[in-house]
Amino acid sequence: MAAAGALGAVAVAGSACAPSDRDTDQRADDAPAAPVDDFELEEATIADLGRQMANGERTSRDIAELYLDRIESLDRQGPTLRSVIETNLDALEIAEELDRERAAGNVRGPLHGVPILLKDNIATADRNTTTAGSLALEGSIPPRDAFVAAQLRQAGAVLLGKANLSEWANFRSQRSSSGWSARGGQCRNPYVLNRNPCGSSSGSGAATSANLCAAAVGTETDGSIICPSSANGLVGIKPTVGLVSRGGIIPISAVQDTAGPMARTVADAAALLSGMTGQDPLDEATAGSPVPTDLGRHLGNPGAGSLSGLRIGIGRQFFDRDGRVDAVMEEAVETLRSLGAEIVDPVEIAHRQEVGRHEYEAMLHEFKDGLNAYLAALGNDPPVKTLADVIAFNEAHAAEEMPYFGQEILIEAEGKGPLTEAAYRLARDTANRLSREEGLDATLAEHRLDAILGPSGGPAWVTDLVRGDTFSVGSAGAAAVAGYPNVTVPAGHVHGLPVGVSFFGAAWSEPTLIRIAWAFEQAAPHRRTPRFRAGVDDV
Repeated sequence: MAAAGALGAVAVAGSACAPSDRDTDQRADDAPAAPVDDFELEEATIADLGRQMANGERTSRDIAELYLDRIESLDRQGPTLRSVIETNLDALEIAEELDRERAAGNVRGPLHGVPILLKDNIATADRNTTTAGSLALEGSIPPRDAFVAAQLRQAGAVLLGKANLSEWANFRSQRSSSGWSARGGQCRNPYVLNRNPCGSSSGSGAATSANLCAAAVGTETDGSIICPSSANGLVGIKPTVGLVSRGGIIPISAVQDTAGPMARTVADAAALLSGMTGQDPLDEATAGSPVPTDLGRHLGNPGAGSLSGLRIGIGRQFFDRDGRVDAVMEEAVETLRSLGAEIVDPVEIAHRQEVGRHEYEAMLHEFKDGLNAYLAALGNDPPVKTLADVIAFNEAHAAEEMPYFGQEILIEAEGKGPLTEAAYRLARDTANRLSREEGLDATLAEHRLDAILGPSGGPAWVTDLVRGDTFSVGSAGAAAVAGYPNVTVPAGHVHGLPVGVSFFGAAWSEPTLIRIAWAFEQAAPHRRTPRFRAGVDDV
């Protein structure tokens, strides 16, 4: 199951919208490749940008302008990635103010002056709208920043704009196409343009991979950071629920939702995650986090590349679905072994097939409750006030909102009762028990594991707006339903398409997982810059 954000449901300069796919062919497989000139900031890390600003080589305004120009040339013209719904009209002014602070000797931290994109379900109280990709919220500006957005502003990040996504974080239809929204059109994979970027954090993944920003923030309920990070050759961190506030994020599940970083390196992902964390009085789940605030502080220290003393289990139940992906995973296992990790092979997580139906039932209730609460808090007479209003809007604007797939999940959620209903409590309690105490917790304890390895996803499939998504490989659900952390890092390629490896573990184990991911990345760097090929046979 995928779901702020789901993979798929279970059984820009100026603030104008990016071009829509409303009038395009039903298959997004005819996008031409475009020549890609050398980009001055190609593969630049957050540390690189910080050094350039510190030594006077570039200002934050220079950097923001370069990224905005690249968005205009590649996202809206060029290959038309459609990864950015709108850019921040105030981005250059914000960057200039941060340059003045730096000149006065006030540097807020490693994110000072660094341009970051936010997924378009993360509220910002500026001139950017927050719509979850839906025309029903077009023009809607929330009364306050999401806590995540406020933390990043405080850390000195330049919020460059809003990234495209699977509309309503892919919790709308059983036949959806990941990366499609009525506002943004069909987002494309920058490695091979007729391939899907996965979702629901599709634009965050495609834009970061294509070097349209330094890094981006995605959201996940079940797989929606991990899958698009894997499909777009990125590092993605799905934190423990509660490490990052959910306040101000258009929700699916109050139990599973979390925002997280998507970046080109582990160090960048750790730096961005560090800037997002903090205790939010409006989200009680953030009160008890034992995770340190500087998650990348030990990376690069002597000995950091050794995994000696760590036990990593191999989740074989996630293998045997694609031999090419399995081969990539086997190489990853050998790399970990060479770094000194003790490999426990195989390990199995109980109830993985059973937990899905309970999760889905619970999420239907949680989505209705959470969305109605979010819409009610918008104030200023929002265009829609309830889930029922969203459904009615889609029906009234079916040509624009439902040209390829429907809204049966929204309708199913609207039919559910309140969170006090016995059916909801049974579903959520069962999903929690099966995924935690009898699932991941039991496996980790039985084998004394620090982490479990699984494939993050398979090679990106051809986008098909008629038949929807084609998922075949993945392991994200185990950590997602439990609310536990998961880190994916590039592990190899299949026909030039990226494949990631996931490391997931107990609640609040982010420092250990980041250490494993960083050591793996240093020993086996598989990240490649995308070249916007027209097809897998195009060279």
